[in-house]
Amino acid sequence: MHDWQPKRRRIYLMRHGSVDYFLPDGTPVPPETVPLNDTGREQAAAAGELFAAVGVRFDRVVTSGLPRTVETAQRVLEAAGLQVPIHTDERLQEIRPGRLSDIPREALKDAFLGVFQGFVDESARFLGGESVGEMLDRVLPPFQELLTDDGWKQMLLVLHGGVNRALLSYLLAGQRCFLGRMEQAPACINVVDVGRRDCVVRAVNLAPTQWLHERERYTTMEKLLAQYLRLEGSSPKT
Repeated sequence: MHDWQPKRRRIYLMRHGSVDYFLPDGTPVPPETVPLNDTGREQAAAAGELFAAVGVRFDRVVTSGLPRTVETAQRVLEAAGLQVPIHTDERLQEIRPGRLSDIPREALKDAFLGVFQGFVDESARFLGGESVGEMLDRVLPPFQELLTDDGWKQMLLVLHGGVNRALLSYLLAGQRCFLGRMEQAPACINVVDVGRRDCVVRAVNLAPTQWLHERERYTTMEKLLAQYLRLEGSSPKT
């Protein structure tokens, strides 16, 4: 390596696998407790098998501590044949929603989709809950701490769709911002190399069971909105 060539470390930034945020009767499942569904478990295993096939190993694994991220990390490591301690940082949890029942029907579309449209103002709130700015205040400091920690060379981060957008926006722009249109499929893999003064975003939203997204035309949040509207008329809401 020449003296001028930057020394970079690798981050594999994943979103957790697929979950069911509504019970069959339409009742919302508390997002802090929801586990992976069968599809999500298959997605996490597929990611682990991919890491194993190309010889990727991790010396640091970090999740948000929510069950869906911890289970995803566990299944990735199991499928990859790796035994690495899983660390948690609750500051990296997903942008926090308000109560669906408090949102007027005519405001539902913007409440579900508004923070995932283009260059998002920090005052925008997700489902009437936490604002984009409040999430950035919460997730950027622990991420910056990880970047300045010299104790790892290759890290697996298993987080959330909104949080991943925040971190990727920060890395791409080199400053605090939120680019909402970067879709994050369940169990997707983002590949980032970070140096002391720079970074290279090598890949975004690689879905291990659907590389070309050939079966997808809608975003995760569009699917959730459609599901909620379909169930709303006959389901109890909390």
